[in-house]
Amino acid sequence: MAKFMDVHDGFYGVTAEQLSAAHDADLKIEAEEGVHFERAWLDPESGKVFCLSTGPSKEAVMRVHERAGHPTDQVFELTAEV
Repeated sequence: MAKFMDVHDGFYGVTAEQLSAAHDADLKIEAEEGVHFERAWLDPESGKVFCLSTGPSKEAVMRVHERAGHPTDQVFELTAEV
């Protein structure tokens, strides 16, 4: 499985509880696309959310996020780790 980092914009002022709810929405349907969302991070001042996942493709990650109500086209495959 490939590893991916994605970025969402527009999450200004979001709370940790709201981030958790968005992450839970992904978890509820991730298996349907063969994806697993490992973690999510929030920077409410910049309005950015970052998600780490594994899955078969960036398109699969994008489909889960879109179906969960927070689409993004900023999905990056992580091919090297140190």
